[in-house]
Amino acid sequence: MNTRLPIVILISGRGSNLQSIIDAAQQDLPVEIRAVISNQPDAFGLERARRAGIEAMVLEHQSFPSRDTFDEELKLTIEKFDPGLVVLAGFMRILTANFVNHFQGRLINIHPALLPQLPGLNTHERAIAQGFKEHGASVHFVTEEVDAGPVIIQARVPVLPDDTADILAARVLEQEHRIFSQAIRWFAEGRLEIREGKVVLREGKSR
Repeated sequence: MNTRLPIVILISGRGSNLQSIIDAAQQDLPVEIRAVISNQPDAFGLERARRAGIEAMVLEHQSFPSRDTFDEELKLTIEKFDPGLVVLAGFMRILTANFVNHFQGRLINIHPALLPQLPGLNTHERAIAQGFKEHGASVHFVTEEVDAGPVIIQARVPVLPDDTADILAARVLEQEHRIFSQAIRWFAEGRLEIREGKVVLREGKSR
């Protein structure tokens, strides 16, 4: 049975990781991207979605009186598309516990660091400033604690002596594109399981 997993992707910016998922879906990644939703109306990722024939929507968080009301509307908007997986691809909002718990086990994020190292923002600058020799990216399930959910896959890159934050970011981003689609593929194939707070990768497809 060749079924595609329905997914919704949330973005806030240029949509580089979104594009990598679109490209993979147009090849052999077994997903159907039903919608791309952004909290920023000028996010270039929305244009990427439209060019690929994917429904692109804006839900501006500034238009809502509170974080809770925005997250509730976001939840209802996402559920209209009945996704099996919700993907945070550069979505720059901290989500409420109610939202995270509603989508628990089917909500993943990519973070530009080797978690649990360097949660939060400005990871490339911090990696250089702290003298790291190695840096990278992590795809993880989202939990209530920011950047602390079970890690699905990581990629490592060296931090070189002449690196700037931009140079290091570009090296990491190349790996982000690779591992994000891999994590989504494993999820779509039913191979990911969380046991005792850790991700276990099962052999073979279960769907």
